[in-house]
Amino acid sequence: MTTLEELQAKRPVDRTLIEMHKQRMLAEVRAYQLRELREQAGLTQAELAERIGVGQRQVSKIETGDLENAKVGTIRKYLEAVGGLMAVDFVAGDQRIRVA
Repeated sequence: MTTLEELQAKRPVDRTLIEMHKQRMLAEVRAYQLRELREQAGLTQAELAERIGVGQRQVSKIETGDLENAKVGTIRKYLEAVGGLMAVDFVAGDQRIRVA
C-alpha cells in the first residue's frame, strides 16, 4: 500500500496551480451572485445592458466571472441597476478603510 508521503513525493503539489484554480472558483461564485441579483431585480441581461449603457455580451462576461477585465464604472452601474451600491475598501492586515 502506498503512503501519503510516497504519493506526494511522486506527484508534488503545485501551489501556483492550486491558487489559480481557487481564484477562478471565487470569480465564478461572485459572478453567480451577480446573476442572482439581476434575476431578483427582474431584469434580463439585455435589459440590464441597456440600462447601464453596455452590450449584452459585456453583462454576460461579467456574469461568467470576467470581472478583472470589466471597468469599475461598469460594475458600479451594474450594482446600482439591480438596486445596490458599490463600496471600495482598502484592506491591509487588520486595517480596513472605506474609500468609496
